[in-house]
Amino acid sequence: MSSTTWFITGASSGFGLSFARYALSKGYNVVATARDPAKLAALQAEVPAQVLTTALDVNDKASIAAAVEAAKARFGRIDVLINNAGYGIVGAVEETPDTELRALMETNFFGAVAVTQAVLPLLRRQGSGTIVNISSLGGQLSYGGYGAYSASKFALEGLSEALALELAPFGVKVMIVEPGAFRTGFAGNALRHMPVLPPYEEGLKPVRDFTTGMHETQPGDPLKAAAAIDMALRAEKTPLRLQLGEDSVTAVRSHAEALLADLAAWEKVGLDTRIDG
Repeated sequence: MSSTTWFITGASSGFGLSFARYALSKGYNVVATARDPAKLAALQAEVPAQVLTTALDVNDKASIAAAVEAAKARFGRIDVLINNAGYGIVGAVEETPDTELRALMETNFFGAVAVTQAVLPLLRRQGSGTIVNISSLGGQLSYGGYGAYSASKFALEGLSEALALELAPFGVKVMIVEPGAFRTGFAGNALRHMPVLPPYEEGLKPVRDFTTGMHETQPGDPLKAAAAIDMALRAEKTPLRLQLGEDSVTAVRSHAEALLADLAAWEKVGLDTRIDG
């Protein structure tokens, strides 16, 4: 009952499954959740004493509450919540219907918030624990064709920054993880491609081709990502943001440098807006 417990959403494949397998290899307890718990059967069979598999749809608050209660009943505590469930959209903003954008926000943002809110009372009572929100390098910057996906991750990161400040007095931490391209099934089964509008066909063709072509060629190892997350969680000072992969580190650094350059170039104009007198 005293072992560390990881609670993972979207654990049936990709990052979620790798996080679960890594945690089990370290002797941690794992609450592995997915919309279809049948897809977790193999994981359950690997180390039955350490694993609880249960249904959880981040868009269904009743299923979230039931999963959290099941975790408490089985392991007594949750030490790490990993909000991993989500998917992506590829398409220009004009190509993305309102219904698709809203559905994406429901899962990637509101779903993560709902799971977080369900777990928070337990973490506060414990006086410990960490909420790990899986974002993306696209949570720090965006590219043409990824506006909808980045919007969902930008929203999650903004909420996470405030949440970190709110929870610090209770001994609860928040960490935002910003992976680049990792060898998961994300590019194959977790991306929705929007219908192409002629004005964007040529301009976004490289983005669409790259997105479909990177499946099973990504350089990142999901198990190494899990180890990096665990290292950051156990560090004396856990970072608010953790970039994973050379592409993420490089892109986020370049974006930050560009932001600072613009800030310096326009600082005088920005400061010269005070009411005179």
